[in-house]
Amino acid sequence: MEGPDSTAATKSHQVGDTSAKLNNLTHRIWPPTQRTRDAVINRLIETLSSSQSLISKRYGTIPKEEASAAAVSIEQEAFSLAGASFSGEDDNGMEILQVYSKEMSKRMLDTVKARAASTTSTAAPSDSAQVDSNNAVSAGGEEFISSSTKAEA
Repeated sequence: MEGPDSTAATKSHQVGDTSAKLNNLTHRIWPPTQRTRDAVINRLIETLSSSQSLISKRYGTIPKEEASAAAVSIEQEAFSLAGASFSGEDDNGMEILQVYSKEMSKRMLDTVKARAASTTSTAAPSDSAQVDSNNAVSAGGEEFISSSTKAEA
């Protein structure tokens, strides 16, 4: 039968072994796994096509098929750019992950802004109408909400 001192010594030894293993463990977050990249793409699709996201409320939603193609393109471009910027000095991948994240955010915003601009220009009113800062189109005293704003309502 073991005494209290030998049990404590055994536990102390186990903790020491675990601590040594954790100190030798290196966790790299770059490159992300394909599963992680797929999850990022699915989140981008949801953000672009859902009327509940803040970006969609401001710029309008994108149909799911179009959002899917845009999300794949956004993620691939951001991944390639981030990978090309990797210098090898970043031990755990945090800096490159920040580049990846910033590039996706920038490209997503560029995509929705470009789409909102093209939607607004294709739905442009006649020469006598004017567009105010709230995307409401005034024509002959009546107000109509543009298609990008209707998705927000």
